[in-house]
Amino acid sequence: MKIAVRYYTKTGNTKRLAEAIAKAVGVEALPVTAPVTESVDILFLGNSYYAFTIDPEVRRFVESLSKEKVGKIVNFGSAAMMNSTWKKVKAVADKVGISMDEREFHCKGEFKGLHKGKPDESDLVAAAAFAKKIVG
Repeated sequence: MKIAVRYYTKTGNTKRLAEAIAKAVGVEALPVTAPVTESVDILFLGNSYYAFTIDPEVRRFVESLSKEKVGKIVNFGSAAMMNSTWKKVKAVADKVGISMDEREFHCKGEFKGLHKGKPDESDLVAAAAFAKKIVG
C-alpha cells in the first residue's frame, strides 16, 4: 500500500500531527507545496480552519490532485475554535473525483493563548494510532 502525507499549517500545530502520522506509517510528511507525483492509495491531508474555511492553498492543492494518482483522502487537523474541515475538503475532492474516507482525526490546536500546549503528546500518540488503524 502506497501512502503520502501532506499538510498545511500557519502555526505549526498541523505539521506536528503530520509528522506523527507520517512516522507511524513510515513516510515523510511534506507541505502541500510538494505535489503528489506518484500514485498513492491513501493521502493523509492535514489542514485547519482559517477565516471559517480551508486555506486557498489547501483548496488549490486538492484541485491539483488526480483521481488516477490518489485512491482516497484521509483528513486530519487541529483548530482552536472550529472543528472538522472534512466537509470543506470533501466538497473540493468531489469536484476532482477523489473519495474521502469517512474517518478523520481532529484535535484542539493552540492559538493566541487558547488550548495552551495543544496538540500535546497524547494528541500526537492518538494521531499515530489513528493512522495505523487506517492503513491496517
